[in-house]
Amino acid sequence: MEKMTALVTGANKSIGLETVRILARAGYHVFLGSRDRDRGEAAVAGLRAAGLDAIERVLLDVTSEESVQTAFAKVSGRVDRLDVLVNNAGIPGAFQEIASAASDDRLHRVFETNFFGAIRMVRVFMPLLKNSPQPRIVNVTSDLASLTLHNDPNWVYCRYKNPAYGPSKTALNAYTVALAYELRDTPFKVNAVNPGHTATDFNNHRGTKKVEDSAKIVAEYAMLGSEGPSGKFVSDYGESPW
Repeated sequence: MEKMTALVTGANKSIGLETVRILARAGYHVFLGSRDRDRGEAAVAGLRAAGLDAIERVLLDVTSEESVQTAFAKVSGRVDRLDVLVNNAGIPGAFQEIASAASDDRLHRVFETNFFGAIRMVRVFMPLLKNSPQPRIVNVTSDLASLTLHNDPNWVYCRYKNPAYGPSKTALNAYTVALAYELRDTPFKVNAVNPGHTATDFNNHRGTKKVEDSAKIVAEYAMLGSEGPSGKFVSDYGESPW
């Protein structure tokens, strides 16, 4: 049987790296996307030292069309199909920034990575995904994308409002719905998956969850069976409110 293949963006550390580890352990050939060559190579070396050999680094900056096209050329030169695409790459922006003074430059940078980067990856890699008998797309999102939760004054993270990061993930959720609808009559499964408030470099390790636990929900939806849902916004506690 041909080995299943996966590509994870922003995967040289944290949740992305742990997702690569889980998929590799499950028997996938995984392409580890990293925009930094040295960090990507170090991540691959660490996984191989742990006995996980079916991993390749792909130099990949999701904000660059040229970089994504180059990555596609590399991956398509190695395999004839892609079974899983995990759009994990993301940046936080300035969490202390207030909505009325939002910087155009910072807004553009956050949306370019968190929103447009995911769309670019789907568009460019779609030919390989369509070659899979059961393609899966996971868009890594956040509770901070939920407009319902943000309007609940009793929500534990209600005060964490930001004009860039949360809205970029809200937009990603909306794109997930549109893409899942487009692909509704195909074997594709497309979902927005929230790994939860995880202790990583992203938040100066102030999160409440461990990377090892958070990556499980991402990997679960990456390996979703044929009866699994599509077009959902999910967390490890179940379906999340939009």
